[in-house]
Amino acid sequence: MANQSSIERDIALISRSNAVPTILEVVARTTGMRFTAVARVTDTHWTACAVYDRIEFGLRPGGELVLKSTICNEIREHRQPIIFGHASKHTVFANHPTPKLYGFESYISIPIFLSDESFFGTLCAIDPAPAKIDDPELLKTLQLFAQLIAAQYEAERRSDAAESALLDAQSTARLRDQFVAVLGHDLRNPVQSISMGADMLDRDLPDGRERRIAKHIQRSCQRMSELISNIMDFALGKLGEGIAASMERPHDLASDLEHVVSEIQRAHPDREIVVTTSLQQAFACDQRRIGQLLGNLLSNAITHGSHTSPVRVFILSNASHFELAVENAGKPIAEDTIDRLFQPFTRGTSTSPKPGLGLGLYIAAEIAKAHGGTLQAISNTAFTRFVFRMRLDGDTNSLHQGKVEGTGA
Repeated sequence: MANQSSIERDIALISRSNAVPTILEVVARTTGMRFTAVARVTDTHWTACAVYDRIEFGLRPGGELVLKSTICNEIREHRQPIIFGHASKHTVFANHPTPKLYGFESYISIPIFLSDESFFGTLCAIDPAPAKIDDPELLKTLQLFAQLIAAQYEAERRSDAAESALLDAQSTARLRDQFVAVLGHDLRNPVQSISMGADMLDRDLPDGRERRIAKHIQRSCQRMSELISNIMDFALGKLGEGIAASMERPHDLASDLEHVVSEIQRAHPDREIVVTTSLQQAFACDQRRIGQLLGNLLSNAITHGSHTSPVRVFILSNASHFELAVENAGKPIAEDTIDRLFQPFTRGTSTSPKPGLGLGLYIAAEIAKAHGGTLQAISNTAFTRFVFRMRLDGDTNSLHQGKVEGTGA
């Protein structure tokens, strides 16, 4: 049983179709009958969805007739078309109450079935004057028109459902991303407080168990800070804002990047990090974001690289390019993984669980894009190397569109 709201929705869907008014006019011209309509017929209601009226019958879209007073109610039950051209001389309909009630002689009603074979309603036509409409070919044409109306209705219904689902998905995604961003922001303050406390303990305590615990807290705070930054950047990127780069000439990029290395070295005192720096000139970049990119690449190397070999960092530039590379020894990245490394939540195929959300390389790649640069992965049995490379054009506005690449060696 269709309720009133669903009938109103059906009227709206039929009225949105540009084809239905044309079909009704063509039916009128083909049959010579001056009133045509699409009716939604349920077990309780007869409702006009679309109307072509040249006899001033007075029915408009949304208008209703008493269901039991219509022949369409009979069609809903037996699901067969009814056509007659002269009611007063018809063997069946001469004494039928409906033609007399509504004052018509000629009548057409073609059932409209949806793709699931459910009954929607009728394509109908009436006229006070008799009409010659007993042609079998005309019936086939009208049935085709009824099928076309059903197809138009279902297309509008699918479009309506898809649009509603899209709006729901966008709303859900927007709320989720806003929640993640707010949560990340609110987590920063307590993490910073814990980190400062751990720094004080590390500085003031003598060597021993308590100081080792303080160092462990420091490492955990650094890891938490990295996760918060990555989550917030990921949320912003998925909201369509992407990662913005504030392009300025840094006063001392080398010193800033070496500070990033020293922070990670302090959190991992058992690992060796070797830095090679050769910057020939200053250039425009987002110093904080370049530091974040290095931190993400270095954390990835510490996590996945060999614990017995040093991690190597190269910070290089010449007149035309800046290059930042992080290299580690260890098991090579599988070929089926390397092309997906810069997608969010992607991890290597390690047999042991590794910490993190799988966002670090994705964020690094987004930072590379924001600088008009490339981030490339090279992995073989000798080493795994991630290389960020950007052109130095002097004018930041002329930087080319960046790209992210995965390359297996």
